[in-house]
Amino acid sequence: MFSRLKWFASILQWLLWPFVKYKIIPSQPVSSLELQANKPLFYITRVASASDLATLKRACLEQGLPDPTAYVTLGDITLPRTLFLERSAAFWGKSRPTLALQQGQKLLQAHLAQPDQTAQLVPVAICWGRAPGKEASVKAILGEKTAPGWWHKLFVILISGRHTLVQFSRAVSLREMADQHGATEETAHKLLRVARFHFYRQQLAATGPRQPDRAALFNALLGSEALKKAIADEARSKNISYTEARNEARKLLEEIAADYRESTLRVGDRLLSWLWKKLYTGIKINNAGLIRDLAQRGHEVVYLPCHRSHMDYLLLSYVIYQQGLAAPHIAAGINLNFWPIGKFFRRGGAFFIRRSFSGHKLYSAVFREYLSQLFRKGYSVKYYSEGGRSRTGRLLQPKTGMLAMTVQALLRGIDRPVTLVPVYLGYEHVMEVNTYLRELKGSAKTKESALGILKAARQLRDYGYGYINFGEPISLNGYLQQHAPDWRLSVNPIEPQKPAWLNPLVAKLADEVMTRVNQSAALNAINLISTCLLATEQYVLTRTALIQQLNLYLQLQQAAPYHTAVTLPEGDGAALLQHALTLNKVQLQQDGFGDLVRLTAENAVIMSYYRNNISHLFVVPALIATALLQHRQLTAVQLLNICQQLLPLLEHELFLAPQDLRLYVTQILQFLQQQQLVQLAQQHYQCAELPQHLTQLKLLAHNSNDILQRYAIVLNLLQQQQRIERSALELGSQQLAQRLLTMHGIDAPEYHDKQLFATLVHALKDADYIAEAADGRLQPAANFAPLLATVNALVLPEVLQTIHQITAES
Repeated sequence: MFSRLKWFASILQWLLWPFVKYKIIPSQPVSSLELQANKPLFYITRVASASDLATLKRACLEQGLPDPTAYVTLGDITLPRTLFLERSAAFWGKSRPTLALQQGQKLLQAHLAQPDQTAQLVPVAICWGRAPGKEASVKAILGEKTAPGWWHKLFVILISGRHTLVQFSRAVSLREMADQHGATEETAHKLLRVARFHFYRQQLAATGPRQPDRAALFNALLGSEALKKAIADEARSKNISYTEARNEARKLLEEIAADYRESTLRVGDRLLSWLWKKLYTGIKINNAGLIRDLAQRGHEVVYLPCHRSHMDYLLLSYVIYQQGLAAPHIAAGINLNFWPIGKFFRRGGAFFIRRSFSGHKLYSAVFREYLSQLFRKGYSVKYYSEGGRSRTGRLLQPKTGMLAMTVQALLRGIDRPVTLVPVYLGYEHVMEVNTYLRELKGSAKTKESALGILKAARQLRDYGYGYINFGEPISLNGYLQQHAPDWRLSVNPIEPQKPAWLNPLVAKLADEVMTRVNQSAALNAINLISTCLLATEQYVLTRTALIQQLNLYLQLQQAAPYHTAVTLPEGDGAALLQHALTLNKVQLQQDGFGDLVRLTAENAVIMSYYRNNISHLFVVPALIATALLQHRQLTAVQLLNICQQLLPLLEHELFLAPQDLRLYVTQILQFLQQQQLVQLAQQHYQCAELPQHLTQLKLLAHNSNDILQRYAIVLNLLQQQQRIERSALELGSQQLAQRLLTMHGIDAPEYHDKQLFATLVHALKDADYIAEAADGRLQPAANFAPLLATVNALVLPEVLQTIHQITAES
């Protein structure tokens, strides 16, 4: 059989060339899957099809992998390199068995006979097209053939050949298999059974579950016990008939529900491939293997990215689709449901959500039931915990509504594991960044429209690199088991539950998601150069000084990494500067003494957005540098105490969570000492003496200035007032910040952000630095005075003097 198949494949390899276009997953299988060239390699695939074998051969030769049509000799036996689970169906019958069982057993026997033999068996799935099919289709009723005959396969290739996936999986060690389970027929059966299930999971992960008929889906939802009760309550409360209330619920479903269509995804894939080439130098993707692994293991995957731009909706879905996975259903703001983009989004998997559910119980019930249905059917889902786009570049405080509904969906009895995947999205240019500062300063939010899209399209240019880093996943089942061990007692398949532990657990979980997003941050040329230049008074450095500072920051993240998931850019400081110059993000000025690199005053405010994307990565080193500059000399214990004192506030604001703060501080001090930025004498650290090193330390210290100044504003205002309404404290703090902007030329997006002061007040209260009096007003707590003293000692003297002067006059 193999010889005949090989002969047909050699002919089809050229005949199929115009009709077959495939994508290889992962793109570099040899390195990604750690395949070893010095060990024999076999393939196992699902169907003994000449077209499949021809396509596999093209893909293997393209990647420098062994020819799947060849034979391999192991000791005394020679076997085909490719094993097939089943043969194509005859014209009138079912698929037929292959020799895979016998071949598998012979492979295992060869390993037992030769103890030094270590062959690799690589599963390869070939997926012709990405259409999931319809639940009520004729194919679903009669059953689809996994191994269609030649006449059926011809139509498959003509229709879907240009949308083919060739998916290589991690190799199975036949050596380990033989040693652990022997070379019996039962072991070979087990190997093939596992392979079949693996291919089924891969197919499901690539296409997603079957799509229900939209009308049938609505009828099923409206017939659920939860929605029938909500409809009856709506009819009673509004004094209308049940039919009228049911029609209202149907209208809400029409407003919310996606209309997922694979054809739209195919068109979108082509369109976005063209768009990204216009917009970006490239898209950097990290840890994509983990999401493929989760999907192929049958997990319900919920993507939780940060939200920087409207581009996030398109870019992340595009990347997931390009990884050979079904595009997720996306929770999109109702503001994006405008013609014509709303219809395109809806057909691409978007479901629309209102900004607020308050006062509309029927809408809340309908949305919750729809979301639960998505999870029950097995669709991956994507939503933004922040609720809206960040205007400052920092992560926003998470909204917990969608996350709570996700947990409640699990309490409805989903029978597979649910995994949350935090995602860091980063850009070297955010298209909307110019409007963000205007909105923070009080301008009305720009309404999305078709005209706005056309205006944006006219300004297309190279925006540098985009970054997608998939963070460490959170098993929702495991998280519940750890923090609410009795959670299974709340499982109710019919009625959504809201146990007492739900809200506090969801709040903690939301913070954990945001923390893991920040742990996966991507350093790039623009956010690093912004960090350097914004630390100077006139936003200017010599080329040499800038390159030295860039190299210092790159080396710092290598020697004292905030987290192992943080990614660094390729190249050194000189290469990063050259890249920024090509993007026109900085200006190069030349004089008789050499090159100066600078930002204009207007561009400096915008560039602070990118600096804020990574401010959490440098805040602890900056605090240490600031403390040494202000106190002159301190012990390692004293520096650690300062960091520990401020950590509860930084955790709230920056979602900062070093894995081991003591070790982290020690590594930073060791690095600063190696770079001669600080010196150690008699257990005391002190600043460097050389001007160049002192300048580098001051630039590093500047990364904590804005944070410390905001802390000083709130703390000194409360110290002056002693008892104050929370709203008055937040408003007064913002007004004081505005005064600092005027008097000291400080201008950064976060100084205009009211929410940051509210977050800080909340953090102070949670950390017991301030307390709530019986009348609801805030007042200093027992730990307040030491914190105030620490912060005041770290703030620049001239700024602190202004703060004292303003608070004394208020």
